Amino acid sequence: MTSTHAEEASLADSQFDQFLQDATALDPAAGTALGRNRLYGLYTSWCFVSQGVPGPEDAFWAAMKQKGIRPGRTRLRMKGPAATDYILSTYPETV
Repeated sequence: MTSTHAEEASLADSQFDQFLQDATALDPAAGTALGRNRLYGLYTSWCFVSQGVPGPEDAFWAAMKQKGIRPGRTRLRMKGPAATDYILSTYPETV
């Protein structure tokens, strides 16, 4: 049985919904919003931590746009294991 484009879109959509639920939190008091690089980096960290395969970047941004998520304009903050992975993987090493 082959999946239809609508089924694939629905699966991807549910992955992005799960990412937002697991790795972000609305924080109206946040001084700065997650920018484009950090938001996508958090998504790839979430995929790594949850042992999933990241979807195409253009699909990610299309889904975020559909959900009203605009990099740098939302009051989202990172949370959970994906946030830890992202922070540790982007933190410069010290000797």
